[in-house]
Amino acid sequence: MSTASTTAMPETGLKSPGPGLVTLDPALTALLRGLDDLLTGLAARLAAPEVVGPPLLPAEGLARLDYFRNFPHLGVSAGRFTSESLDGLAAGEPATDLPLRPTGYLLPSATCYGLLLSLEGEDVGETGLRLSAAGRCFRNENHYDGLRRLWGFHMREVLYLGSKEGAAQHLDQGADFVQELADRLGLTLTRAAADDPFYDKGGSRARLMALDPVKHEFSAPDGTAIASVNRHRNFFGERLDIRAGDQGPAYSACVAFGVERWVHAMILAHGTAERALDRLRAARG
Repeated sequence: MSTASTTAMPETGLKSPGPGLVTLDPALTALLRGLDDLLTGLAARLAAPEVVGPPLLPAEGLARLDYFRNFPHLGVSAGRFTSESLDGLAAGEPATDLPLRPTGYLLPSATCYGLLLSLEGEDVGETGLRLSAAGRCFRNENHYDGLRRLWGFHMREVLYLGSKEGAAQHLDQGADFVQELADRLGLTLTRAAADDPFYDKGGSRARLMALDPVKHEFSAPDGTAIASVNRHRNFFGERLDIRAGDQGPAYSACVAFGVERWVHAMILAHGTAERALDRLRAARG
């Protein structure tokens, strides 16, 4: 992914509180909210009800999904100050110098993990299940870049669990929606296979992926991936004992949108947040 450019931020007096962290001004906030409203159109098209996922994920559950084998660098752990730290905090000692106790939980790095873990042991039936959710996600990246690569960001996903054919149809409909929405918004996107599947990169599934890619990204002209379609096969169904009636372990698939990255792509295409908002309003009709 290219790192050639960053999103120009209007002069508002709002400053970044740290690397990978941004405060959006009113125009950027309106753009983010408006884009997310449009992105919910996929959920409406697919009759996927809106749910709210958990704010933390158990490390034990993520380990069963090969998360740490595949993404050891991305995890952001949640910690608590030890009881010995409390007096130091009250006395004004720097919080960064005081010890933390691991909780066994992580901040989400993708919205679908919490939904999948919440469905462990369930039977979604042969007709399958669709869910839509948006949440704050966090990734411990090796560098940060404007709105293109953030420590914390909004991710909207539409998840499907059910049959193999249903999962394939879900992704076809998701890909069509991404392109239709890009056309309405005046965005030029390219689609390409990606190499970071959710499951074990070193196993038989990874070797199969080399012949049959399971993830495709849609990228802006500067290389920023703003959406992806992800086919999990029946990996999560097997690991979490999620069944699709008599068909056995459920197949799953998700369509994911990085909302801040859509904001970046709009400004890249239209020059300013204000002109991007004008195009957004026109797209809404």
